[in-house]
Amino acid sequence: MPNQISSAVRDIVMIGSGPAALSAALYTAREDVDTLLVEKGMIGGLAATTDWIDNYPGFRSGIAGSALADEMRAQAERFGAKFDLTEVTGIADEGEHKRIATMSGDILARVVLIATGSDHKKLDIDGEDEYFARGVHYCATCDGAFYRDKSLVVIGGGNSAVQEALFLTRFASHIDLLVRSELKASDVLIHELEKMSDKITVHRQTEPVAIVGDGTKIIKVVAKMGPENQMVDYRPDGIFIFIGLKPNTAFLTKSVIELDEIGLVRTNETFETSMPGVFAVGDVRSGATMQIASAVGEGATAALLMRKYLEAKLTSSFAGE
Repeated sequence: MPNQISSAVRDIVMIGSGPAALSAALYTAREDVDTLLVEKGMIGGLAATTDWIDNYPGFRSGIAGSALADEMRAQAERFGAKFDLTEVTGIADEGEHKRIATMSGDILARVVLIATGSDHKKLDIDGEDEYFARGVHYCATCDGAFYRDKSLVVIGGGNSAVQEALFLTRFASHIDLLVRSELKASDVLIHELEKMSDKITVHRQTEPVAIVGDGTKIIKVVAKMGPENQMVDYRPDGIFIFIGLKPNTAFLTKSVIELDEIGLVRTNETFETSMPGVFAVGDVRSGATMQIASAVGEGATAALLMRKYLEAKLTSSFAGE
């Protein structure tokens, strides 16, 4: 079936539906601006898969990431924001509007907000892709419960790896935490990790080199350890990988939107990209702080700036008639 192109031009199309986009949608939809959010995965982004968020203002005891995402979505929908579950493959500038190519057809928009966030980095070792969802995972809240009273390997040494390892102690009988060099988590998390030494064993200077399975499930993780690269095997029931994030900007590779050296979207002081009428906020933006609270603030600010941009464009169009 050929690509279907809607003849209607939306006021604002937001690509992504994490906290930044949901915040922006709340503001634009509340002002009766036609607002559509396009999402290829889970509404709420990585925040929705985070077990517990302790540093978001207004929740003194913290809040589950899924609950926060659900509330933000419901609030945006209450004011009229719409959602379309499909994958964006590109953006083209056609002057008065932008053409957003998706797997379901093209969408035309006067203004675009890129808020696609970031995704989990991979180790890029043998067996990682082959055994994804068959023993290899990137989301503890999604898959941790499958490993009740089982042994696990968690890979990574930063805040996310330690935080998720601590969460997985709710289910696992024991966890081996493999750290390529030294722990880089915050002092608070390291202190919590030390208190769980009976359930979590930390292996420093240990780098996984392969994941081996029997064709249906994993058998072991092969790693090199120490300055002499001694080869060691770990035989867990499951593997969770938390080694950082990468920006979700692959769909921009053929566009004229400028990216930085690691693929984040460059913006000016008003969050506008190198393509006029296209803005970017949140974890996908170069210079972002990678915090939910700041992403929400950027979304609200960008909403006001996009409305101003849209009003100027509409005024210009009427003047030219």
